[in-house]
Amino acid sequence: MKKIIAILLLFTFGLSSCEKDDICDANTPTTPRLVITFYDIANPTKTKNVTNLKVIGDGMEQGIVFNENLAVDDTLRYVTSGSTVSLPLKINDSTTTFKLIFDSLNANPAAVNTDVLKFNYTAQNVYVSRACGFKTIFQLANNDPFIQTDPDGDTFWMTQINLENPNIESEDETHIEVYF
Repeated sequence: MKKIIAILLLFTFGLSSCEKDDICDANTPTTPRLVITFYDIANPTKTKNVTNLKVIGDGMEQGIVFNENLAVDDTLRYVTSGSTVSLPLKINDSTTTFKLIFDSLNANPAAVNTDVLKFNYTAQNVYVSRACGFKTIFQLANNDPFIQTDPDGDTFWMTQINLENPNIESEDETHIEVYF
């Protein structure tokens, strides 16, 4: 009988020393994206919804189109239009370039206007936890945090761009303000 009690005690102590599985909680903050909020140039205090805006990352052929009238499909990911877009920055580089194509679904190619934004930053890996590993946070450069170019040679559709917050540590705040 003493052996059975000893085995049960040993088994109980053995189980109590086990650790919980390391699972990263879905609510744990991960690498944040750059948040761009669009504003009405005629009324700078009001946000402005963007429709038919296509965003293409450098080196990519496909992009994301923001248009309220389309549903998800296999070639492009269509998202409901809004006044904010969140774009991922490259974690192993110091620059990321995006083409922002305004009125991209217009049947008249002359009405489509492309501006290119190149973001300059430093990246820092931050330890989150054993289960979640690391996330990367970004600091936009003090000098020239972004460079705007127009590959079409026409006018910029983004008439004014302001740096709101150079520290990209969260997606809960606007980092770049665009007026059009």
